[in-house]
Amino acid sequence: MTAKRVFLTWTTVLGGCLLPLAAWAAEPGSGGVARHGLNLTMAWPGFLALALFVGAYVLVVLEEYTDLRKSKPVILAAGLIWMLIAGYVHFSGTSAAVEDALTETLVDFAGLFLFLLVAMTYVNAMTDRNIFEALRTWLAARGYSFRQLFWITGFLAFVISPAIDNLTTALVLSAVVLAVGGGNKRFIALACINIVVGANAGGAFSPFGDITTLMVWQTDQLGFAEFFRLFIPALVNFVVPAAIMHFAVPAGAPEPSENTGHVRRGGYAVIIAFAATIATAVIGHSYFGLPPYLGMMLGMAYLQLLMYYLMKTAMWKDQALASYRESDEMTPPDLIRHEEHGDGPERFNVFGHVAEAEWDTLLFFYGVLLCVGGLAFLGYLSVLANVLYLQWGATWANTAVGVMSAIVDNIPIMAAVIQMQPDMSDGQWLLVTMTAGVGGSLLSIGSAAGVALMGQARGYYTFMSHLKWSWAVALGYAAAILVHMLVNAGTFHG
Repeated sequence: MTAKRVFLTWTTVLGGCLLPLAAWAAEPGSGGVARHGLNLTMAWPGFLALALFVGAYVLVVLEEYTDLRKSKPVILAAGLIWMLIAGYVHFSGTSAAVEDALTETLVDFAGLFLFLLVAMTYVNAMTDRNIFEALRTWLAARGYSFRQLFWITGFLAFVISPAIDNLTTALVLSAVVLAVGGGNKRFIALACINIVVGANAGGAFSPFGDITTLMVWQTDQLGFAEFFRLFIPALVNFVVPAAIMHFAVPAGAPEPSENTGHVRRGGYAVIIAFAATIATAVIGHSYFGLPPYLGMMLGMAYLQLLMYYLMKTAMWKDQALASYRESDEMTPPDLIRHEEHGDGPERFNVFGHVAEAEWDTLLFFYGVLLCVGGLAFLGYLSVLANVLYLQWGATWANTAVGVMSAIVDNIPIMAAVIQMQPDMSDGQWLLVTMTAGVGGSLLSIGSAAGVALMGQARGYYTFMSHLKWSWAVALGYAAAILVHMLVNAGTFHG
């Protein structure tokens, strides 16, 4: 597909989803007003802001052709949109809480930023401790083919994400795929797509699997146990595209690595600290109502203390090793291993792992959330929610929510749905919970997992490599909806 065709296709899809809302907003009594009382969906500032948003996303789509990092256009668009809003409010004398709305959006980003930063830091620390290379060696030693590895990593993503979250799961498993893949671009791209689909599907049937499921649970739209009714539909959502992509995965196996895959000192302790961090975030949020990022930042302290301990003990071993050499005494085996593995104190720098985080991805999230927050302030998200549920009906509306979540972040879309409080059965709430989660798999930029992997697997997993298989993901999406309506038919009444 040429860049021109991508441009036209993407612009048509995005415009088709958003621009018709402006016409509806002009209808009398439509009620399409932003939560802060500003409705510019039919005014020139609204059209200009929408054009900036579309233009920024087109440049994100064309990243592999332009070599322009995806964060740059969305940060530019975010700043211009909010400057446009502030300028209009100032010169028109309109009373609107621009600063409050911007601060609220920034707070949302801050929570996501801190969560992501800690997750990426742990992934980098595990990479430094050779965890993923050791897993790669372990998998390669068992003679698994690329196709077997494709299914293993995909199912791991589906199983792990309900317990932690889809984003962290995708980051960890993509590191494994990059280590196992040995530079095989075709395998890595397909495996990353499979991981994104698996992680998003797994996160859809657990209150802890995605931010949107947490939102639905916290607002008491569904009980804790009810989410697990989505297990079978979510499994179908993962298996259908995976079965189709299976035949495109290379038939060979990874080449044996010369690396022995030895886990460096402190590696298993980093894994334990990471598990403790996730547990802290989940317990703090579930039982005490604390935001997840607080638990993650507490987990950063676990890693810092662990690194301090490793640094100090490494220094003591270095001193002991020098002492034995000076005295001509026999060096103990643990000190010999310490020297061979190069675990010097300079290797335990947690801030080095922070610096290695994918900052382009983090800044991309900043730009996206501020862009979407600006469109919400202008009235577009309220209009979107109103037209769907008042004119289309719950089933078609909830199906469309999933499709739109592949274009616009699912968090503000779900927030708009919850704020509307549509009169829906449990079956419909389950449907929108699932579609908002798995719909993001339709495009690489449709979910936090996909965006993070574009940074983690740069050069292998791209927007275009994912778009090539979007039709297969769409089949899984449709199949999951049909299965949910059959398996959970009883929840659609009352």
